[in-house]
Amino acid sequence: MSNRAVSLALVSLVLSSSLALADDAIIDEQQLSGWRDTFRAVLPDVERGNWSPVEKHGALLENYVLWPDLRATWYKAKVSTASHADIEAYLDRYGILKPARELRYRYALHLAGENHLDDYLAIYQQFYQGLEIAQLDCLALQAELQAGRQDRVVSRARELWMVGQSQADECDPVFAHLRARQALTTEDYAARFQLAVDNRRFTLARYLSRPLDPTYREQANTWLAAQDNPRDFVSAADGGRDSARYRQQLAFAINRIAYTDPLAALHHWRQLRQVFAFSPEVDAGVSRHIALWSARLHQPEAPALLASLAADAANLETGRWLIRAVLLQHDWPEVVRSIDALPPGESRKSEWQYWKAVALEEMGASEEAAAIFESVSGDRGYHGFLAADALDKPYTMGTESVDDDPAIREQLQRNPELVRARELFFVGLEGRGRSEWDAVVSSLTQQEQLQAALLAHDWGWHSRAIATVAAAGEFDVLDIRYPLPWRQQFSEHSRTAGITDSWAYGVARSESLFMRDIRSSAGAIGIMQLMPATGRSAAREIKLPYAGLATLTDSTSNIRLGTYYLGKMYDRFDDNRVLATAAYNAGPHRVEGWLPESGALDARIWIENIPFNETRNYVRRVLTDEAIFYWRLTGRLRRISAELPQIVTGTSRVSSD
Repeated sequence: MSNRAVSLALVSLVLSSSLALADDAIIDEQQLSGWRDTFRAVLPDVERGNWSPVEKHGALLENYVLWPDLRATWYKAKVSTASHADIEAYLDRYGILKPARELRYRYALHLAGENHLDDYLAIYQQFYQGLEIAQLDCLALQAELQAGRQDRVVSRARELWMVGQSQADECDPVFAHLRARQALTTEDYAARFQLAVDNRRFTLARYLSRPLDPTYREQANTWLAAQDNPRDFVSAADGGRDSARYRQQLAFAINRIAYTDPLAALHHWRQLRQVFAFSPEVDAGVSRHIALWSARLHQPEAPALLASLAADAANLETGRWLIRAVLLQHDWPEVVRSIDALPPGESRKSEWQYWKAVALEEMGASEEAAAIFESVSGDRGYHGFLAADALDKPYTMGTESVDDDPAIREQLQRNPELVRARELFFVGLEGRGRSEWDAVVSSLTQQEQLQAALLAHDWGWHSRAIATVAAAGEFDVLDIRYPLPWRQQFSEHSRTAGITDSWAYGVARSESLFMRDIRSSAGAIGIMQLMPATGRSAAREIKLPYAGLATLTDSTSNIRLGTYYLGKMYDRFDDNRVLATAAYNAGPHRVEGWLPESGALDARIWIENIPFNETRNYVRRVLTDEAIFYWRLTGRLRRISAELPQIVTGTSRVSSD
């Protein structure tokens, strides 16, 4: 039996032995609704450590599948005062469930913090040892130190210390022990300093430079000078200091300059190569970096720089940017040559075949161009739609649907893990629900995945429906992949903002897959992924009461604020949907910096030359999704080409924000 099957069997045993799960599929919706309402009502109090509201409904909630979650939430809130015996009894009973695993982690930290070291070590050794969790590893080492077992500490502590980033605060006492025992040499500090530099963690690098002896400190200061003032550093390059490390520092500084001024970087690099014997690998890497940033910054010298790269410097990325650079210059023969020079697997992609057809058409080879447009036009994507536009053909839209399989659906609705995931979604704990859903769906057969996607769609859990039908390899089921949730809100608030609801839907799907609670790594929140500062500013402008996270995770408020901000970008960029979409993703000031310095530019070429891969793909995806949503909403075709006005200097109406 596989580990996954064992896990499922254990979860089934845990839940069915304690909860009314076995009959969950036949429990009437009214009873389920009552459980959910009660759970939602008491959860805020339980999160604050107040159990008394639960006691009023205890007999009812004890039969609910999320009862273990409620208990775990309370134990986490009261971990410092709750009975250890009670917590351990809970963990023994429900330990395989995710809420129990989260509680165990919190309980372990509590035991360490309260100096119950033997108890902490017992949990650590059973559940966490070998998982490379620095926080817990260092707490275990602290426990070993306090128990007088110092010989067990030094080797592992050195491993934790010798990394290129800062470690958890719990490691500080362990590292202090290393220093007290003089177990860290100057060479160790120099080695970790280099790891920090390689990892671009310069705050840590500065800290590590302090204990170095004068020789190593001079090397450290050289690295920091290359980071802080790269132009001054390379201008003062001293041939008498030549060494492998010094050449590495010079190359690093050149790359820093190239991010903002590739031509200056090229000038300095040519001078340095006359004095220093850089290795072929370093020369290739720096030359490639300069050429790529020249292209990303739309400099006219970019095509020549990219085309002149030596074979060991050129790669797939330089080939792609050469095509984009010659597109900017309307050098159609070079567009064709550059596409044909790509590896076959790359050159056959719709993106490049479309541009080859465009170039051939510009060169007068209309029949050859039409044949290529025809081959691309069946793709349901940005370049496929553009190719269909070139031929005045309808877009290829999926019309397939998932046939209901009652037997599989009933089986899935009795699956204890999916039942938990479903209920977590319905009570508003969507992040936990997604995690549990994804874990079980990954082990299902394709037919089971399709039925699971249909279930999620019926529940209104659109992010999981979209992800699951994609996992099953079915991309033509557009009613599931492009749902229309919150239709009234999108329609009303889009109209108020002066934009189309199909565009707003395209942005929302691209931003969040309609996840109400999602938070990006950058801090953007909700369905339309608003940064808190943007949400606060927009709320003030439209006089919407703003309560921070609560407002941004409320679907109606988030849609209202997001459509307002998208409309604001639309106005700022003179009703140019392409620029407004890019600004929504990358920020208006960046987009203003990407506008042509003079004249007008084909929007298709401007999109291809967006410097950020993320934003370029985002704009393409939103435009594609908008066309599909328009078709879903109206049954009619709206061509992407009709939404691509030229990009001209001064398009932005600069505002104060």
